[in-house]
Amino acid sequence: MTFKRRSFLKLLPALPGLSFISKPAENNVPARITMRFIVASDGHYGQPNTDFKQFHTDLISWVNREKMQKGVDLLFFNGDLIHDDPTLLYDFKNTISNLSVPFYVSRGNHDKVGLDVWQSTWGYPTNHSFAKGEYAFIIGDTSNEKGEYVCPDATWLKNEIAKHKDKKGIFVFLHITPAKWTVNGIECKEVIDLFENTPNIKAIFNGHDHDQDSTKIYGKKPYFFDGHFGGNWGTTYKGYRIVEIYEDSTWQSYQYNPTAAPVLNSFTGKS
Repeated sequence: MTFKRRSFLKLLPALPGLSFISKPAENNVPARITMRFIVASDGHYGQPNTDFKQFHTDLISWVNREKMQKGVDLLFFNGDLIHDDPTLLYDFKNTISNLSVPFYVSRGNHDKVGLDVWQSTWGYPTNHSFAKGEYAFIIGDTSNEKGEYVCPDATWLKNEIAKHKDKKGIFVFLHITPAKWTVNGIECKEVIDLFENTPNIKAIFNGHDHDQDSTKIYGKKPYFFDGHFGGNWGTTYKGYRIVEIYEDSTWQSYQYNPTAAPVLNSFTGKS
């Protein structure tokens, strides 16, 4: 069953030149950030004819700098950690050991490793969720060992959402977007409706489409894209997405270009 996209698809415009490091409160005192995390995807470690080692060195430097200057609680690598060769996974893991922040990973279509290898490497399965304070994080699998595009497991998602029904907010991470609104998206009507009908799901984060760094809206739910920090195609810059949650329960997300005009495509929500 397909769904009509024109009625709900909206691209939020970029807002260049604005700074969203802190959010002004009514008394002009910046609201305190209670949680801050980064989403980066599509590093494609090992891709031939790319400077993949430098791409990862750059990201590690950027994230560690963010940690030191502004604070970072978590980092999510949202798929395509490596490029097709399963033996690269160990090298990728060893490379990112220089990060100064806790991180989580999702499986992308170029991460062609089996479930057992994934579990033994990361200590959790390709479908995984956890809670931190008042918020929960759900990481769903959108591929398999062959690298095929697959819809997330809707039954598993329902069960995980139920586990976290009392949390103030849930953030979902899927490498491949579950709507056919990008060239490389797939249509997963059951999943996207599940998200729409779950009040405490605040946002869904997608990678995969290297040329996408904006926000798309289905119903009332924002779907965020973060471009890429590796690979051989996509946005003209390499960067990542930031999410900041404030003590007044508002939150915001923006795409970040570390090299020029840093803040792009900002979005503010209520948690």
